[in-house]
Amino acid sequence: MKITFTRHGQSLANTLHIISNHNLPHPLTNVGRQQADDLSLKLAPTRFERIYTSPVPRAVETAQILSGALKLPVTIEPALREYDCGELEGRGDPEAWKIHRQFVLDWFDGLQRDECPPGGETFHDIQKRMRTFLNTLSEEFGETNAHILCVSHGGTLVFGLPELLTNIDFAFARQNIPDHTDLIVAQHGSDGWHCLAWGSRHP
Repeated sequence: MKITFTRHGQSLANTLHIISNHNLPHPLTNVGRQQADDLSLKLAPTRFERIYTSPVPRAVETAQILSGALKLPVTIEPALREYDCGELEGRGDPEAWKIHRQFVLDWFDGLQRDECPPGGETFHDIQKRMRTFLNTLSEEFGETNAHILCVSHGGTLVFGLPELLTNIDFAFARQNIPDHTDLIVAQHGSDGWHCLAWGSRHP
């Protein structure tokens, strides 16, 4: 089986530079909707079995646009949500972003991975939920030709997929943060999950 992951289109939270990883009303911008439309055309030739999406509004809106073009229903999958920033949620001030940035840098460097903003989610929490999700899909579809489409978020993809994909490490992910509607394609085999494409790169 294969999974194609994509990051949602550009949202109002991106342009306002606000930490918005739950249910704050930050829809896709006009640019984001166009990105999702363009992606739907790109994916149209591919036959997908299902579409799963993060419950965060910008991801749901992206998935709904894809759903309309691909003629598939959307299933909400909490494992694909953006990582929880706890008390930083809804903030856009320099101090909040400084704290956020430090956690990101530490996690990439293998430091403080049991730590997180108060009330938030650790690096290990992100890895655990993504591992569980991939294991669930491999149990259901692993020996088939099924192709699954998943709409998620930049943070969840760069912290949740490296090393779960056997040929992707954190150094690579750090240098290749997915842009809006970039695609990451992974295939399941006897030795686990293997990345076929990460954005424009082929590991």
